Amino acid sequence: MTDATARTITRPTTRPGTRIDRLFQRLGRENRKAFATYTMGYDPDRETSMQVLRGLPGAGVDIIELGMPFTDPMADGPTIQAAGQRALAAGGSATGVLEMVREFRQEDDDTPIVLMGYYNPIYARAGGVEQFLTDAAAAGVDGLIVVDLPPEEDAELCIPAAEAGISFIRLATPTTDDRRLPAVVQNTSGFVYYVSVTGITGGPAADAAEVAPEVARIRDASGLPVVVGFGISTPDAAQAVAGVADGCVVGSAIVRHIAEGKPVDQVLGFVRSLAEGVRRA
Repeated sequence: MTDATARTITRPTTRPGTRIDRLFQRLGRENRKAFATYTMGYDPDRETSMQVLRGLPGAGVDIIELGMPFTDPMADGPTIQAAGQRALAAGGSATGVLEMVREFRQEDDDTPIVLMGYYNPIYARAGGVEQFLTDAAAAGVDGLIVVDLPPEEDAELCIPAAEAGISFIRLATPTTDDRRLPAVVQNTSGFVYYVSVTGITGGPAADAAEVAPEVARIRDASGLPVVVGFGISTPDAAQAVAGVADGCVVGSAIVRHIAEGKPVDQVLGFVRSLAEGVRRA
């Protein structure tokens, strides 16, 4: 690994004109919050995953987080771990997910797409980081969330991503104290993802009253929008959390609907109900 301390992105980290920046500017004018969803690429198969992906904007989704399947997803709970296994069994890969994004962009050039996953599939892919970023930018990827690269390793992927025009979105957690926070947000761009609970995806419910002061602290430190995820599974919870943040993310609850084999229109109906909750915030 290389030393990231000598290279930082000059503030402000958001770059005017990116899809993520334009979205938050528009939401600010409309006085509303962002609704983001997470699904795993290729879960349970490419065709179904693509149908869900295409339907998300029409169901009220502002930001799409699309998972890249990996064999050892350390930050994910059983629901998303199982989704990754289904995706891998269906032939899913980082390259396959990029192809999904490319296909999506033939119909939608506005909705921001953030790929979420782990460093190994990027590093081990043919051509390594440089080729991955070239392909991701060409496909229409707007951001990356890579949960196993700490700020000390920003030169590995975070800074090259920013130089390629792709936001690197960092996670902050309830254990990110004031000494650690400056390092976490230093090279972050697009928005900061606040993990509302200590633990893995699909865990305890988020508490909006506890989230609110953390969101304010992170927003002050970063100058960026703060979107909250983990522990949000109902429209009322989405409303409550979005009400104290710049947006919220729902993942495991949607993935559970997919795991149960529900038709795409029912999955999207559930997503629409969550979006309506956020709109009430």
